[in-house]
Amino acid sequence: MKKRFLFITGVIGSIYTAIITILAFYATSRLMFMKVKDSDLILKREIIAKRFDEHWYESVRKDDFWVDSPNGYPLRAVFLRPFDTTKTVIICHGVTENKINSIKYARLFERLGFNSVIYDHRRHGDSGGKTTSFGYYEKSDLHAVVSSVRDRIGRRALLGVHGESMGAATTILYGGEFEDEADFYIVDCPFSDFTTQILHILRTSTPLRTSMTLRIANLFLKVRDGYTTKLVSPRQVISKIDKPMLFIHSLEDDFILPEMTKELFTLKEDKKKMKLFKKGAHAKSFNDNPEEYEREVHAFLNEYGFIS
Repeated sequence: MKKRFLFITGVIGSIYTAIITILAFYATSRLMFMKVKDSDLILKREIIAKRFDEHWYESVRKDDFWVDSPNGYPLRAVFLRPFDTTKTVIICHGVTENKINSIKYARLFERLGFNSVIYDHRRHGDSGGKTTSFGYYEKSDLHAVVSSVRDRIGRRALLGVHGESMGAATTILYGGEFEDEADFYIVDCPFSDFTTQILHILRTSTPLRTSMTLRIANLFLKVRDGYTTKLVSPRQVISKIDKPMLFIHSLEDDFILPEMTKELFTLKEDKKKMKLFKKGAHAKSFNDNPEEYEREVHAFLNEYGFIS
């Protein structure tokens, strides 16, 4: 009887482990190869919403260029230069989007007197790269983009970085882990910790309520892509950033919770401002509050002496 019981429990345990392993493999595949939006659909969406002006984009002075990623693939970038100025902002889009989604912010900064650089993250748009890593590899890509832009505008020129969602987390990871070559940062709806974010998604969107799936998934993620979710944690590095930072989030965001931005704001020691919009789903703060969004950016840049 005892042997039979041990046999049955062993079989059940093996089946359970196999199921969890399959789910973990599936979960890592979903992360690494998250479906990106079709480029034509993004362009059509932005044109219909009047956030992308085709005539402006065709006529504005711009330079297309490529940046060699230290991770072994090319990154596609566009330097938009409506002004004869070295004041520049690099704009980092969110996961599944591409550089066309960054045009709305480029136009905002144009109204404030800045040129801008938009680029595609790895595995997005025209850039290379086989997987999405939600900031782990993207931060060193951003470092390469910043260095390339610095070579173009000069070491003493004013340079900022604006990031949205994954791009915001990437911005923080870059600022906290690499030589800080930017003068200011604007981060819109970043997650504070990728592990916590994944658990939030699992618990709100799937039947998986425990962290065991994620623990096993991290074993696969380490083998398959060279990192774990624990290594993608803006909260661990933000205290190292001493440059001014504007935090933005919408209180209606239920994908990346606004509490994450509040946490990051608290962890940043000084030179910081925060704006929480009442209206707006995830990464929609600008879309739903364009005029107020621009006023907040203007006030931030003015307070720290970046514009008059």
